[in-house]
Amino acid sequence: MVLVAVFGVALLVAVLLSGLAARSVLSTSLLFLVGGALVGDGFLGLVHITPDSGIVAVTADLALFAVLFTDGMHVSFSALRGAWRNPVRALGLGMPLAFVGMALVTHFLVGLDWTTSFLVGAVLAPTDPVFASAIVGRKEVPARLRQLLNVESGINDGLALPVVLVLIAAAGPTSGTAESDLGAIALELIGGLALGIVLPLTVNGLVRFRLLGAEPKLQPLLPLAVGVILYATCHLTHANPYLAAFSAGAVLASVSPESKHAFEPLGEALAELAKFAALLVFGALLTPHLFGDLSVGGYVAVVLAIVLIRPASLLISLLGTTTIDRREKLTAAWFGPKGFASVVYGLLVLQSGIPHGEQAYTLIAVCIAFSIVAHSSTDVPIARMFDVEDLVGIPDDDEAEDDERAPLMAAAPKEETGHART
Repeated sequence: MVLVAVFGVALLVAVLLSGLAARSVLSTSLLFLVGGALVGDGFLGLVHITPDSGIVAVTADLALFAVLFTDGMHVSFSALRGAWRNPVRALGLGMPLAFVGMALVTHFLVGLDWTTSFLVGAVLAPTDPVFASAIVGRKEVPARLRQLLNVESGINDGLALPVVLVLIAAAGPTSGTAESDLGAIALELIGGLALGIVLPLTVNGLVRFRLLGAEPKLQPLLPLAVGVILYATCHLTHANPYLAAFSAGAVLASVSPESKHAFEPLGEALAELAKFAALLVFGALLTPHLFGDLSVGGYVAVVLAIVLIRPASLLISLLGTTTIDRREKLTAAWFGPKGFASVVYGLLVLQSGIPHGEQAYTLIAVCIAFSIVAHSSTDVPIARMFDVEDLVGIPDDDEAEDDERAPLMAAAPKEETGHART
């Protein structure tokens, strides 16, 4: 109950400060992270949470699933048909470069063996736009940039997972079973993708029956029911829940736009709650002892991961492209925050029992904490540099609607609206 009370207080403070956060570098994500650290064993000792506590894995897992499900609903297939090259470049070249770059600095600066170093690289390769919400959630930012970051972060979690699992198997005492593990991982990914496509299509087909259909006030619960069933089914069948979540959100939004619009307010609120809960729990793990266990070389590796490896790898992957300008490239390169996928995969490393698992987890946890601070405090200032009216981008559904309403709104006085950010 102490944790619930702390969460309620932190949520109240976050809501009261959200207006200020929308106009400044203040971040509600950082508030929950710091709040968790203060009530944990490292400071006040009100909440006792260890990395192997069940609540840690559950909250991170739920938060990642909820965020990917709602992110998937923001993917426009019509826009992707005209702007698929940049996400493919980021995933096909930028992500492997970041993976290898992080492995190199881990090996030479931290001193871990090659297998564990590549494991750290795989865990920290996925990006998470949750901690740069002002970039992917504001209309001031060009749609093509938001599309790039959203699609990249939605897919790279699923791409990194098989590599993480194979490297855990290779680093542990069961390394001889890596071939069978690879087959099992492939089945998990195929199963997740299949469930993420079939379940929304099935539900959408049921809704089309003449005798069936959702009452307007209950329509927001239809995608929620799909998400709950999908989450449970994935865990019962060992299918990949993250790939399933993102693909289900995208498919559901494509075949049922009315469900997307009805669910959007509820879905965003639920994803925020799950994210805040996970941040609070993760913050409780960030004790002075954890930071003290990381070597000087480890801190150098963390800084390089944030300010050099991610930016350089994405900029290299976007060389030669003319569909995105220099300012957008630099913004995309900077916003590669480490988030819930890295938290979940880091916990897998810690709980795997591999020889250098604890040392690897310490490096991963500190890197995630530094990334949250750096990226969630710089998203609003950078978002303000963009002016959609001066840039020609690929409009998403909402922007297309805005264009249609533009003549009607031309004579109306403009009001400056704030954007809630996390």
